[in-house]
Amino acid sequence: MPKTKFSEWRPHPWHGLETGKAPPLSVNAYIEITPFDLIKYEVDKPSGYLRVDRPQRTSSQPPALYGFIPRTYCGDAVARLCPGAARGDGDPLDICVLSERQITRSEVIVPSCVVGGIQLLDRGEADDKIIAVLDGDLMWGEVTDLSQLPRILVERLQHYFATYKLVQGAPEAPIKVQQVYGSDYAARVVDAAIQDYQTLVSSSA
Repeated sequence: MPKTKFSEWRPHPWHGLETGKAPPLSVNAYIEITPFDLIKYEVDKPSGYLRVDRPQRTSSQPPALYGFIPRTYCGDAVARLCPGAARGDGDPLDICVLSERQITRSEVIVPSCVVGGIQLLDRGEADDKIIAVLDGDLMWGEVTDLSQLPRILVERLQHYFATYKLVQGAPEAPIKVQQVYGSDYAARVVDAAIQDYQTLVSSSA
């Protein structure tokens, strides 16, 4: 019987999973939230399990699968690509994944092809949202750049992230959408987040 390589224990989704088969454009997405969730879930960094972050304040729901790319970090290198950012947000790099077929559960690994992203400035911190399509998807699988997606899909993503932290009675949302970019710039952001993660790990050793 051939030897099978496997992890004896559940790997931490941020530190123990692979970034992807060919970063920066072919990556893994670890999904925290689906378009059907009314609660915002977020990975608990010490344990690697999902925890409840907060109920969604408004009726807006995420228009795509939402999670992060393993072994990435938004630090100084990511911040340098975001005008006005004093720092990265200190989290793994966020990613949204489009899929023709409904994926209704979280805590799954989704092989994804990066096609673009949204540059957000959140209270002075770089908080990019990478946009990707499910690898091999029968509808979106041939998309290689954001410009090939229907404009309404990109508008929905922009609107969601521009308003998902909006507080009733506050003068404005704390988030500014600075630009929407294609696959070339997205590759630079992913590479920067991989670099930031390597710096984080080496400084913690």
